[in-house]
Amino acid sequence: MVNTVSRRSFVKFMGAGVAMPLAACGGGSSGGSGTSYTSNTSATATPSPSPTSTAATTSPSPSPTSTAAVSLSDRWFMPDESASHRCTWMAFGARSTVWGNSLLPAVQENLGLIARTLVEFEPVRMLVRQVDVARARNLCGSQVELIVADLDDLWMRDSGPVFVRNETGALAGVDFNFNGWGNKQAHANDAKVAARVINLANATPVRSSLVLEGGGIEVDGEGTALVTESCVLNANRNPGVSKAQCEAELKRVLGLKKIIWLPGIAGRDITDGHTDFYARFLKPGAVVAALETDVNQYDYQVTRQHLAILRNATDAQGRALDVVTLAVPSTIRPQFATAEFAPGYINYYVANGVLLLPQFGDANADAEAQLVLGESYPGREVIALNVDAIAAGGGGIHCATQQEPVRV
Repeated sequence: MVNTVSRRSFVKFMGAGVAMPLAACGGGSSGGSGTSYTSNTSATATPSPSPTSTAATTSPSPSPTSTAAVSLSDRWFMPDESASHRCTWMAFGARSTVWGNSLLPAVQENLGLIARTLVEFEPVRMLVRQVDVARARNLCGSQVELIVADLDDLWMRDSGPVFVRNETGALAGVDFNFNGWGNKQAHANDAKVAARVINLANATPVRSSLVLEGGGIEVDGEGTALVTESCVLNANRNPGVSKAQCEAELKRVLGLKKIIWLPGIAGRDITDGHTDFYARFLKPGAVVAALETDVNQYDYQVTRQHLAILRNATDAQGRALDVVTLAVPSTIRPQFATAEFAPGYINYYVANGVLLLPQFGDANADAEAQLVLGESYPGREVIALNVDAIAAGGGGIHCATQQEPVRV
């Protein structure tokens, strides 16, 4: 039998009214000696080119309120995650100053597990600091491509670009000006990751006037997006930007037609409530949403607000949404239980022929999540991974990955 601990009991044990966050996507753990917020012969990696090449520079983006005409080649749209991928991008960037010396090795092992699992289905391109190349090669295996780059942390979903395509089939990457989730964590290196990845992917760079992270945006591939207000409309990212201005800019760079706003909840986790821990599109017209069942958790009420909004919403095509729920686990394994631990199944990742989701040792909740997601993504193998060390830092599999769609 797997040892588990009640989430409520752990919060009580921690004291000071600390609640375990459902919504999170980065920041590492405050355990060990780390700080919160602020050998193999094949162990080689490809040096990454400078992001300052001509392929990685563009003129500044227009104002969010700009109505200037654009050419066909500039009409970008963001495909759904379930569309075919060229590869998955990751970052072997966890470091002891963020995660602590005791947690860091397990976090790196979790990254290796995700990469080794994914590479059996599609190519994986992993950024890694030079000092960590041997460790990354040992944990990720020989099939994962390693590319040397300066990094602050592992959250490729947030520091990396959001890839988009246009009607001619060209690929571009949107740089959303990562600022460490509102300057909560040092990010001088990670602020350059989006430009670096865009260059490595030989994609067209698209600059945005907004500051946000990929974890704050969820799309159906047909013009509808779910976005949390607590993240994107937060003054620590976009001071003075109205909802209308934000919508105009997101529609410009992501090809959106309708945005469904969820309130989220600010100030309780480093991301201020990313969308990818609350709700995801299963397909156009269908959404899976997190449901907190413990009335003592801080996001008990907000998950119900989200459900009410989603059940009354229509998408860009005018369809009412079919909404299913996934309850968060009531127990977790005690080994990596922290106040930042992010227990939830919504942070799954869809790749070519496979769906990866976390499992937490709660047999009933784990089985239900695998059943619901397996039925929702027919034709894909469903693989549940123990990534508790990453969850201890407030994130999950989706937070650690970023898809690059195929060119069509």
